Amino acid sequence: MILDRITSPADLRGLDRDELDTLCAEIRQLIVDTVNANGGHLGSNLGAVELTVAMHRVFDSPRDALLWDTGHQTYPHKLLTGRTAEFAGLRQTGGLSGYPSQAESDHDWIENSHASTVVSYAHGLATAFEASGENRRVVAVLGDGSLTGGMAFEGLNNLGHAGTDCTIVLNDNGRSYAPTVGKLSESLVKIRSNPVYMDRQRRLEAFAEKVPVVGRYADLGFRSSKAAIREAFQPHAFFEPLGIRYMGPYDGHDIAELETALANAAEFDGPVVVHVMTQKGRGYPPAENDPIKNMHDMGGIKPGSYTAAFTEALIKLGETHPDVVAITAAMPDSTGVLHFGDRFPGRCFDVGIAEQHAVTAAAGMALGGLRPVFAVYSTFLTRAIDQVNLDVGLHGQPVIFCLDRAGVTGSDGPSHNGVFDMVLLSKVPGMTVFAPSSYQEIGQMLSDAYELDGPAAIRWSKTSAPSVPDSEVGRGLAARKVRSGSRVCLIGVGNLLASAVEAAEELQADGIEATVWDPRVVVPLDRAMLDDAATHDIVVTVEDGLRAGGIGSMIADELRASGARVEVIGVPTTYLDHGDVAEIHAALGMDGAGVTRTVRSLLD
Repeated sequence: MILDRITSPADLRGLDRDELDTLCAEIRQLIVDTVNANGGHLGSNLGAVELTVAMHRVFDSPRDALLWDTGHQTYPHKLLTGRTAEFAGLRQTGGLSGYPSQAESDHDWIENSHASTVVSYAHGLATAFEASGENRRVVAVLGDGSLTGGMAFEGLNNLGHAGTDCTIVLNDNGRSYAPTVGKLSESLVKIRSNPVYMDRQRRLEAFAEKVPVVGRYADLGFRSSKAAIREAFQPHAFFEPLGIRYMGPYDGHDIAELETALANAAEFDGPVVVHVMTQKGRGYPPAENDPIKNMHDMGGIKPGSYTAAFTEALIKLGETHPDVVAITAAMPDSTGVLHFGDRFPGRCFDVGIAEQHAVTAAAGMALGGLRPVFAVYSTFLTRAIDQVNLDVGLHGQPVIFCLDRAGVTGSDGPSHNGVFDMVLLSKVPGMTVFAPSSYQEIGQMLSDAYELDGPAAIRWSKTSAPSVPDSEVGRGLAARKVRSGSRVCLIGVGNLLASAVEAAEELQADGIEATVWDPRVVVPLDRAMLDDAATHDIVVTVEDGLRAGGIGSMIADELRASGARVEVIGVPTTYLDHGDVAEIHAALGMDGAGVTRTVRSLLD
């Protein structure tokens, strides 16, 4: 295999065109085989193979800085920078990260798995190179989906104003996680279909017609924020007034054409955008034909998961309450609102990769009498915490935040762990925070949240959701006592109720009867649960979130005067390596065995 001979990007420069084509086919096959085995991002990587090869042939990485937004398109980059032998361990404990990683390679400058930041990175890094007098290029790959985020526009504006030498590769595949939505994507379509450019690039025409034009959901977010490029039949109508030279569009799967374009861009002074058109999922029909996101992350929504329960509950709530609307930030499938949009056309809004806008738009909808439900990964909500606090919380608006992937998420690595939400949301005045411990609790909590007058959040984990009988489903804001004991009280938050129950069963074998509480609602805490916990000598809390400033620390504060000794188990303030969720929980002492050890040490 040619790929086996590639130990660094320098090895690419000795290959002829036929060998490059063979290499690209080998890269695609290895990515498909590995992602099918390990999970991960498929379509975005298959679409970036030729682009990555061309970039590494033109530029001298790592002396030249190659940056990626987002990092889920960097599997080819990993393979071309000496990591082929380790690629089988992608996303596995101790194996390669699913994103760029400074710990893995000098070729990885930034981890960048949260979209729309790369232009700002590029501006800063190019400024530093210029200040030091180093003749080094900065090349930033920006997906068209990432371009829907406001921070990308801030970066472009400042980069153009500064006139800093930098190459921005606009990787335009017409899709972010879901098909790219809004006026921005419409403007890119106009660029693609412009006769001036299409006559010059006739071989792109058939390909351009296959790229989705707009998303399937109602356009909310781009009406005003993208007004500047609504009339961009000519690319310079958008980029050049910002002080950024525009080149393209080019065929993102023609290595020779890409090399020429990139080399020419590097000769210009100041910032340059090189617009390349790629096909997401290229070379693998299931990914090429995927309409939404199943080929973005091979995980999908699993039956019996908390997300599946949310999908079911949201549709049920929408059927009885016509004022309920759903909002997603470019992830309708992963967050569970896809079927709601199918069931209620016009009541589901995909705003693109723009979480801050999503939150404030939700506040506006609530002001107007709607009941918005914003479904978002926990890690991405932290990008909009100011809007949660001041646009929703300060105005007391009844927005429901549904936080998927809360807690330790495992294989996606440090950037995707949703460990901040309880710490942050518990500090927003008037916020109610639910933490379900079962499949059935999701529906009950969504219904209860709808009945509140102010903001609420429901946070659930990536793990499977236990199914329980109706007798084990709480109601309203009350906690649920799972079992009664004497000296020891265990409080398990959300999915980690299972750890508390397991520990109680192990302690029972030693003759120690432990009380177990499922708090259900962690903000505000149930007074009955706190009063009962105060009657015990030892109280141990366990939560799938940051230990410092989290729910356990709030319980400890409440019980300080009772004389009970409170031990808080949670995630330490550190970045966690990727790996299996259960293994990470065990290493942190958050599983049943860890809770048991903590109780025994306190009793000793």
